[in-house]
Amino acid sequence: MLVETVKLSRIVMKLTPELYPSLTNNELESEIVLRFGIEALAAEDVMEIIQFSISEHHKDTLYH
Repeated sequence: MLVETVKLSRIVMKLTPELYPSLTNNELESEIVLRFGIEALAAEDVMEIIQFSISEHHKDTLYH
């Protein structure tokens, strides 16, 4: 099994580059561990990874 750690920016640029401007630098710099490597990802997988990354970066944010 290939395990690969890559930055979210690399994943987004490879599979969904149109979403790149929508993400913050902190989100793009997130390190993502992929069980089967970047080559095994589909666009749907990227959306799930992005959603998780956004929620992780904003979980401690207080909104009024």
